[in-house]
Amino acid sequence: MTGSFTPPLVYFFGQGRADGTAAMKEVLGGKGAGLAEMTTLGIPVPPGFTITTTICLQYLEAKQFSPRLKAQVEQALQRLENATGRTFGDRVNPLLVSVRSGAPVSMPGMMDTILNLGLNEETVEGLAAQSGNPAFAWDSYRRFVQMYASVVCDLPKKGFEQILEEQRRAAGVSRDIDLPLPVLKELVRALKARVKEETGHPFPDSPVEQLWGAVAAVFESWNTQRAIDYRRLHDVPDTMGTAVNVVAMVFGNIGEDSGTGVAFTRDPSTGENRLYGEYLINAQGEDVVSGMRTPEPIDTLAKRLPASYRELERTARLLERHFRDVQDMEFTIERGQLYMLQTRRGQRSGHAAVRIACEMVDEGVISKEEAVSRIPPNDLNQLLHPTIDPHSTLDLLTTGLPASPGAASGTLVFDANRAEQLGRAGQSVILVRTETSPEDFHGMIVAKAILTARGGMTSHAAVVARGMGTPCVAAAQHLEVDEQQRELRVGQRVLRDGDWITVDGSAGRVYAGQAALVAPEMSGDFMRLMEWSDELRHIRVRVNADTPADAHRGRDFGAEGIGLCRTEHMFFEGDRLTAMREMIVAQDEAGRRKALAKLLPMQRGDFEAIFRAMEGYPVCIRLLDPPLHEFLPHSDDEINGLAAQLGVPADRLRTIVHNLREVNPMLGLRGCRLGIKYPEITHMQARAILEAACSIALRKGRVQPEIMVPLVASVVEFRKQALIVRQAAQEVFSEMQISVPFLLGTMIELPRAALTADEIAREAQFFSFGTNDLTQTTWGLSRDDAARFLPEYIDQHIIDNDPFQVLDVPGVGKLIQMACEMGRKTRQDLKLGICGEHGGEPASVAFCDKLGMNYVSCSPFRVPIARLAAAQAALAERGEVDRTRATV
Repeated sequence: MTGSFTPPLVYFFGQGRADGTAAMKEVLGGKGAGLAEMTTLGIPVPPGFTITTTICLQYLEAKQFSPRLKAQVEQALQRLENATGRTFGDRVNPLLVSVRSGAPVSMPGMMDTILNLGLNEETVEGLAAQSGNPAFAWDSYRRFVQMYASVVCDLPKKGFEQILEEQRRAAGVSRDIDLPLPVLKELVRALKARVKEETGHPFPDSPVEQLWGAVAAVFESWNTQRAIDYRRLHDVPDTMGTAVNVVAMVFGNIGEDSGTGVAFTRDPSTGENRLYGEYLINAQGEDVVSGMRTPEPIDTLAKRLPASYRELERTARLLERHFRDVQDMEFTIERGQLYMLQTRRGQRSGHAAVRIACEMVDEGVISKEEAVSRIPPNDLNQLLHPTIDPHSTLDLLTTGLPASPGAASGTLVFDANRAEQLGRAGQSVILVRTETSPEDFHGMIVAKAILTARGGMTSHAAVVARGMGTPCVAAAQHLEVDEQQRELRVGQRVLRDGDWITVDGSAGRVYAGQAALVAPEMSGDFMRLMEWSDELRHIRVRVNADTPADAHRGRDFGAEGIGLCRTEHMFFEGDRLTAMREMIVAQDEAGRRKALAKLLPMQRGDFEAIFRAMEGYPVCIRLLDPPLHEFLPHSDDEINGLAAQLGVPADRLRTIVHNLREVNPMLGLRGCRLGIKYPEITHMQARAILEAACSIALRKGRVQPEIMVPLVASVVEFRKQALIVRQAAQEVFSEMQISVPFLLGTMIELPRAALTADEIAREAQFFSFGTNDLTQTTWGLSRDDAARFLPEYIDQHIIDNDPFQVLDVPGVGKLIQMACEMGRKTRQDLKLGICGEHGGEPASVAFCDKLGMNYVSCSPFRVPIARLAAAQAALAERGEVDRTRATV
């Protein structure tokens, strides 16, 4: 009987052989897997070994290393000594190593690295003798002490850099390597003395002690704030951990025939098929990224070191062919010999991702299915919205929720009227409010971006901004808005009306000043990608559209109908708002019907235009949903003005406003409850919808109306509203001498509706899941207030994601699944869709696809994202997701 296999903790690579492979990213991390694979391919890679990712979390919990790990590291060091012909800690022929992180997904610059480890007062002399260059040896020692002090001893870099700058200035040189040898020696000793002074312990001279200190520090860097923030941004699990790679040093700072650099097999910004990158002669990797020296473009290496450049080009082609994707490579040239230190999937812009995927299909490298699966859907935002020029100098003011993507610059404006006035005059304005309301809509239309101090991802500002494609940041941290004084404060900073700011709604960042922007560009490659996505997906994608302009925009982006048309948004302008207010203040049903008669032709005209824009695709229209108080003013001045306009006493209007106020309006008199209390509202809207549909049909147009009753909790509520709609239909069809098929369904946005879906499905022909309100009512959260504490919930690992951004599958998703299954058990042909903003979030789209929904619906600018996500979901079901996509 044989014992169970225990996987090793350390994997070696070198001399053309490797214990690991590229497929072992989860164990070896991306860097370790890449080094192992390149070694097997015969590419020149310095030998080394990888400590697996499993050790990371073990160490972070126990804060010590096991005897088993120490024994395997000792064995790997012996193999490394044999491979290099050098000995770790030997004073004559010393082996020096780098210690570098490497997570299973790329996290560039987020964790720590230490170079030249193994140097001390004895081994540095051995390195000097080996190289014949004492200045190089002591400069390498200086670099090691600085790195170790910063990474392992956790000392601020600034103090050490200040000492170095003073020595350069005194010696009259600009490069560290040009410091005289006596100065370099004294500098090393001064740095070591600084470490002892700061820590109370001497700088370690034992290479073994140095190694374990460095390994521990690299594991600790998994939990630095920058690494945690990066993982949050890119949805990388905290449980993944990082590997540690210990690699024999090769030196790019040993002379003018040496150097180091970073290169991509294709341009990561544009996607152009050419070697792209930069390098430095006589330098180590830290010099390229530190900014102390200006790197040179990679193509100039062809003149400086032509043989090395040709070898780099050959290696780049080999790696791209082998991995079938763009590679991000790190290399060092030591005395003319090229060594590859890393290869990984190259991060790229959304523009580049689309171009590269399409060109690789044309080159026969990948299939259309792989091209579709390789592009992160949210990267398409870069093709649909303006973005901030990456070369801009930015002054960060605050951060908040990325409520609507895109970037814009403009001058601060604090009220909607002034925004409208300046915007109509051609000025670029940013509307800043504590929170927006429907009365701000006229100012929001003309604003280049919207910034609020409160609210969430489904707040009024967020929903309206996404529908219009306007950048928006909501719930900005520490933002205080003084609308009376027309100024905002963030800490000690004060900006006033007319000051310039830049809003990046994709990243949730706000900058003081005017940043340079990059205009969106939808190429022919983008259209090809969308065509391939449509061929592959089987769930439909609709658009949330409240106006003909939104409907046209949705069709331009490939929407196959409207999943949510919110009729209330049609009432907030001019004569419509006046008629709506007349209806609200009317004292009896006759008065309400008189006001509604004014609204009917306006609604009918809107619906006709929307039906025409959709060209026969289905249009799902939600009956009036918000509470009536949202249509009325609240300040005394506004109430007095409206009273004069309507010809009613101000006191009476003030009483009406007061009586309509609710303690919790989200759970108050709204949705179908309004239609039950005031059935004439439902009757008017049903007539307007069906008259518009008949008018289109009489002109031989195609139309598919769907009428949706909102906020149903009981089948009886739905039945009462359905009776009114069907009565209106009979009237219209009789009067217009034509009938139009239509569907009558409901929005499932309350837990009780989900739990009684089998009963509701006896009456309703479709369900549309309103995930914004369903999330609120399931969690007991106010979406506008939750932004104040949800970030802390995420930081404390109480929840993984904001449930208003990413659908809560275990909770809300379980209700949705239950409702789908129960509903279709009652009515097999029940049409199912989702119309909350989750309809454009890739993970949520995949969930809807898995449940067998007919469609998802989202704001216009998220339609292409949903189309791509739906295609990827279909590929995942078929098991054809691109397996090479291992990084974020």
